[in-house]
Amino acid sequence: MKTLTHKVEFCVVGGGIAGMCAAIAAARHGIRTMIIQDRPVFGGNASSEIRMWICGSPHFLETGIVEELRLENLYRNTYPNYSVWDTILYEKIRYQENLVSLMNTTCVEAVREGNRIRSVKGWQLTTETWHIVEADLFADCSGDGILAPLAGADFRMGREAKAEFGESLAQDEADRKTMGMSCLIQVRETDRPQKFTPPKWAYSYPTEESLPPCRGHDLSRLQNFWYLELGGNRDSIGDAEEVKDELLKTAMGMWDHIKNHGDHGAENFVLDWIGFLPGKRESRRLMGDCILTQNDVLNHTSFDDIVAYGGWPVDDHHPDGFEYRGGEANIHIQPEQPYGIPLRCLYSRNIENLFFAGRNISCTHVGISSTRVMATCACLGQAVGTAAVFAVRNALTPRETCRKFIGEIQNTLMDDDCFLPGKVRSISEICRKAALSASCGDPEELRSGVDREVGDSLNAWQCGEGDWAEYDFGTPTPLKRVRLIFDSRLRRNKTQDHLNMIFNRYKDTPDYKVDECLVEAYHIEADGKVIFREKENYQRLVKIPVDVKATRLRLVIDKLRGSGKRNVFAFEAQ
Repeated sequence: MKTLTHKVEFCVVGGGIAGMCAAIAAARHGIRTMIIQDRPVFGGNASSEIRMWICGSPHFLETGIVEELRLENLYRNTYPNYSVWDTILYEKIRYQENLVSLMNTTCVEAVREGNRIRSVKGWQLTTETWHIVEADLFADCSGDGILAPLAGADFRMGREAKAEFGESLAQDEADRKTMGMSCLIQVRETDRPQKFTPPKWAYSYPTEESLPPCRGHDLSRLQNFWYLELGGNRDSIGDAEEVKDELLKTAMGMWDHIKNHGDHGAENFVLDWIGFLPGKRESRRLMGDCILTQNDVLNHTSFDDIVAYGGWPVDDHHPDGFEYRGGEANIHIQPEQPYGIPLRCLYSRNIENLFFAGRNISCTHVGISSTRVMATCACLGQAVGTAAVFAVRNALTPRETCRKFIGEIQNTLMDDDCFLPGKVRSISEICRKAALSASCGDPEELRSGVDREVGDSLNAWQCGEGDWAEYDFGTPTPLKRVRLIFDSRLRRNKTQDHLNMIFNRYKDTPDYKVDECLVEAYHIEADGKVIFREKENYQRLVKIPVDVKATRLRLVIDKLRGSGKRNVFAFEAQ
């Protein structure tokens, strides 16, 4: 068997949404990056292999790379189809400059020098090749936290006792139980009655009473059968294959119940897909300099080193999952507002060059019941990839980087369209000092440093077709970049959130399309000369490289996707 050695600056282990965002963020800022993924597709729980929707903060939807993925999917995947979604995720990695991927590669070994990881080793199944990756920094975005046992990083698994962190929702005594895992199913509506014959090995649920309580199984638009969940009362890593077998029996039995036992409106429906790779909620949690707790989530603790935020409910699933018979199995408490997540939760407290992002960050069991969802994990990944840039450039550990460059990391994240509650993005000096005018409305919001609606504040310049906003710098000024933020309707509800790939296919399922809130066409003028023109915009964040010296810089709105006014949150030059 051959062995290949790779040398990079930043190595990401795990190609789910968190790992993708970490790798993309670092590579876009010029860091030589490699991502190791043990599956044939990227996306983890969001991929075609598992098909869980990307959830996040319901009141402050996440931006940055995860919103870029959503908008790309709306534009390209109009049917929509999971295979197309897979190619969009694949493309973002495969064709990103400074980023190399190893797919179908399982990380099996880590070599340390003192308290630093020197290299990791992976087996690539498809090529029968060993890959050794040497790097300055590593990020464990593997979900299960594989680098913890391989590299000796401190980690926890299971539920803490109430007394340890003063968490009212914790257990009286600590245990090793976790939230379970699910094998989802998807169904499709046809134009005629369809038969379903269950396999002999499927479990049987002949009556409503034979099912656990509080497990609604109607075929509504938002039904994704998440409650087909087992394994929290076992080892969610060591027993995963046995739990998968039980999940398949349970899933097939559930569909048999819906189709063949009682009237569930399923006569014309067929089972379109069943997942053979369980989607996990919890396993190892690596320990950092800070451990996020229930109290931080629900009391929205203020952190000076905030680099991401969450807002999903404290959504703690009972470890017995589908087998639980005690009534409502989930704790479900919605934070009143988004809570910050500090960088100190995203690097190892005892391995000097190890970051981590995803559902394996430094939290208690109750804390991670909120932070584990994928839109939050995407923000965590982008934060880690961005912090890695400053660590590599300055030859620092993650801890040192947090202490010395947190302000720069935060501003870079906001410049890349990541929202940080309580923080305002710095505006370039040339735009702060310039005179700003517009054909309508108040253009000052274009340089407010807040790139979305917050509370009652719109924070946007409202404009229509033909409207313009212009900076007058007073003298010819060198310009290298123009940055724009358009409106992608962040105040949308769950049924409108097309980042959530569909579950069940109905005959009247609408196609995807680019949101009408976005400006479709615009151009940029420098001293009256057009230097950039976009005829089919479908993204929220646009960064345009330019190389021009100009006294005046103008944004002109050429075409909207619908009638009325549109919001532009930022127009800035550097």
